[in-house]
Amino acid sequence: MSTVKEQLIQNLIEEDKTSRCKITVVGVGNVGMACAISILLKDLADELALIDADADKLKGEALDLLHGSLFFNTPKITYGKDYSVTANSNLVIITAGARQVVGETRLDLVQRNVVIMKSIIPGIVQNSPNCKILIVSNPVPLWSGVNVAGIPLKSLNPALGTDSDKEQWKQIHKQVVESGYEVLRLKGYTSWAIGLSVMNLAESMLKNLRKVHPVSTLVKGLYGIKEEIFLSVPCILGRNGIMDIVKVNLNSEDEALLRKSAETLWNVQKDLEI
Repeated sequence: MSTVKEQLIQNLIEEDKTSRCKITVVGVGNVGMACAISILLKDLADELALIDADADKLKGEALDLLHGSLFFNTPKITYGKDYSVTANSNLVIITAGARQVVGETRLDLVQRNVVIMKSIIPGIVQNSPNCKILIVSNPVPLWSGVNVAGIPLKSLNPALGTDSDKEQWKQIHKQVVESGYEVLRLKGYTSWAIGLSVMNLAESMLKNLRKVHPVSTLVKGLYGIKEEIFLSVPCILGRNGIMDIVKVNLNSEDEALLRKSAETLWNVQKDLEI
């Protein structure tokens, strides 16, 4: 006796099980799900895979999306704890990571995240050897790059961002740097702006838009930096990930600040057990 499906549909061509564009999100916390919903609403993939160590949380989030899948143009949403679910991904977005606890040093926090990354990366690479990996992190703001319609604000106010600036633009810089902490204090976590930013990066890569984005990349050899440090600099993103680095002419003050950031990171990174 034929099944209901067999009575309803006569198959003519076997379905191609390989997705044209598959995106995996590692970690289904607040940031991971903000990335997932932003990607789904932007129609960037024909398959979205979710993976997390917490089986109940993972299944709950996946089912929640599947219940609303009628309103997406992504025909396939998969999930699982095993990295086989990520196979043949074009792009893997890693949002999983350890949160800092009270009394914990930055070195301790980074070391815990190194352990997490070591548990994630091999499974991704084994199942999707040709994928691009996007790791969610924080940017580095720079006054000399601030412009409106191409006009550098520093050309209008040379003291912009300094202690001698009568308009106190330095306070805006402080607000930008601390904005994430403010949201964290008010609602307990940050997610939506991060998810939308990640979606924007993913779009540039998957559609080969070759747009300029401030993303972290290896800066050894740039601006007098000698260590293997990753910092956010303007990069051109395309189908192969970071295609080019835009070599910005920094003033001496900003270059010194950038090197200071590199030194701070290196002092944490050099003592990690990798």
